[in-house]
Amino acid sequence: VQLQASGGGLVQAGDSLTVACVASGGTFSRYAMAWFRQAPGKERQFVAAINRNHRSWSGDSVKGRFTISRDNAKKTAYLQMSNLRPEDTAVYYCAARDTILSDNREYTLPSAYYYWGQGTQVTVSS
Repeated sequence: VQLQASGGGLVQAGDSLTVACVASGGTFSRYAMAWFRQAPGKERQFVAAINRNHRSWSGDSVKGRFTISRDNAKKTAYLQMSNLRPEDTAVYYCAARDTILSDNREYTLPSAYYYWGQGTQVTVSS
C-alpha cells in the first residue's frame, strides 16, 4: 500500500485548506485512515482518524476546526482545515491500517498504523 499526501501550502491565519491522501494498492474501503502532524523539534501528534464505517475522531487541539473524510471511490482521505492558526504549522502525514480502529484511543498512536505517506507541509503565517 502506498499513500501520497498532497495539498499543503502557505496560508494566513484564519484561512482554510484541504489536504488529501490518495492510496494505491490494497482495498481502500477496508482501511482505517488517519492524519498526524509533526512540527520541528516536536513529537508526531494525532490530528484525526476515520474508520471504514466513517466513524471518526479528532484531536483536542483541532476539534471543531478540522474534519476528516473519505471517498472510497476515489481511494482518497481528506483533512479539511479551517480557522488555521500559526501553531497548526507542521508536516502533515497520512496513515492507514487494514483493521478497524477501536474507541480505546489507540487511534491516537502512530504505532497503530501500518502504512505512512511522505507528508505535506502546511505553514500558517500570522
